[in-house]
Amino acid sequence: MKVKLFADGADLNGMKEMYANPLIKGFTTNPTLMRKAGIQDYRTFARQVLEAIPDRPISFEVFADDFDDMKRQALEIASWGKNVNVKIPVTNTKNQFAGHLIEYLSKEGVSLNVTALMSLKQVGQVSDCLAPETPAIISVFAGRIADTGVDPMPMMAEAVKIMHAKPKAELIWASPRELLNIFQADAVGCHIITATNDILKKLSLVGKDLDQYSLETVEMFHRDAMVAGYTIN
Repeated sequence: MKVKLFADGADLNGMKEMYANPLIKGFTTNPTLMRKAGIQDYRTFARQVLEAIPDRPISFEVFADDFDDMKRQALEIASWGKNVNVKIPVTNTKNQFAGHLIEYLSKEGVSLNVTALMSLKQVGQVSDCLAPETPAIISVFAGRIADTGVDPMPMMAEAVKIMHAKPKAELIWASPRELLNIFQADAVGCHIITATNDILKKLSLVGKDLDQYSLETVEMFHRDAMVAGYTIN
């Protein structure tokens, strides 16, 4: 496969575990994952991650809602390491497009990860704002698109085409729901897919004999019923 695997999470031990796997080419985080992981100090956590993972891309997200504050946070986050991508949401909570900020930061040489996109219109808008000479990532939340009953594959394939105009920009298939999404992302030409450790650990199942997998499933049901002590009189 050509698609690069990124690990998505905010548990430091889990990130270190994935760093030991040479198949994992980068990492992404977000404030929601950090909150769930019990992170109290954003900067301290980021420093710990960057010390443990000094040589693969890592995305840290701004959390301000005002664009001036986003800019200040973005420049600070970018200063933490050469392997940092600064995550900028495609809009703020007022649904105002972050285009001017994206354009400014990209021209300043900040490697961005523009996040939370869910339409081809947004992909085009963001792509237009990126400086051709600056590496960037565009994260389209294909998993959330699928949650609405829409097949994300045609949209992701078209997004790849839209981004051809910016050859240093890469498309992420974000928020996957199952391992199959990795193969789907690869099939449509996505550059990256970012997935949680739970999904990435299923890579060991690729190519598994399905008859054997069926037997193991039956054995699991039987074992759990015996352990639970179930009876039917």
